[in-house]
Amino acid sequence: MIRYALHCDRNHAFESWFQSSSAYDSQVKRKLVTCPICGSAKVDKAIMAPRIVGKKGRATPPPEPTATATSAPETAPSGPTSLLMAQERELRAKLKELRDHIVKNADNVGDRFPNEARAMHYGDKEHRPIYGEASPEEAKSLIDEGIEVSPLPTLPEDRN
Repeated sequence: MIRYALHCDRNHAFESWFQSSSAYDSQVKRKLVTCPICGSAKVDKAIMAPRIVGKKGRATPPPEPTATATSAPETAPSGPTSLLMAQERELRAKLKELRDHIVKNADNVGDRFPNEARAMHYGDKEHRPIYGEASPEEAKSLIDEGIEVSPLPTLPEDRN
């Protein structure tokens, strides 16, 4: 993983992690990296100091901040990291809400999904909202036939 210091065209500074340098380049090219403050997709890498490894193989810790008599009490973290975390929580909540709405208002047809979707598409069955399971190959085949399908959002807590 690589952590980049970034800035947008409005000079908002923030950080983000990427799988690799090429992953960063690909995401920026597709305008997937946006400023958490203003939403701008015009993002560039900021100048960063290299991470220096000490003799014992551990990174040199940053200097400790000095406390002053007028320092403010510690509060929840603010800045780019907390903004990203808040946006991620909001996105997850919206995805969960979408999935819950679909599950509540559609019929679960399980592994019969490809056949049910085809039957409705070709007029053999009445249209109704459904969801179920399909392999990637079955989903691609449905799309190739002009049948609109979308995966249900899966959230990290669903995998645990």
